[in-house]
Amino acid sequence: MAMSVGEIEALIKAALPDATVTIEDLAGDGDHYAASIVSEQFRGKSRVQQHQLVYAALRGRMGGALHALALQTSAPD
Repeated sequence: MAMSVGEIEALIKAALPDATVTIEDLAGDGDHYAASIVSEQFRGKSRVQQHQLVYAALRGRMGGALHALALQTSAPD
């Protein structure tokens, strides 16, 4: 079953409470999303480490309920 934008955002915000999260449904099918996430918790971490934090926040739903998520992550300016 596909995930809604609200569900994805809630999971990310639960793990990264300070995050600014913007999510776009790329195909209109509830399966292909792009997310831009800005969080202080990303500061000093590599891009891979930042993405790992997001994947951990999604609690194993990547590849199952959530088919595709293009990530853009950064620390605040």
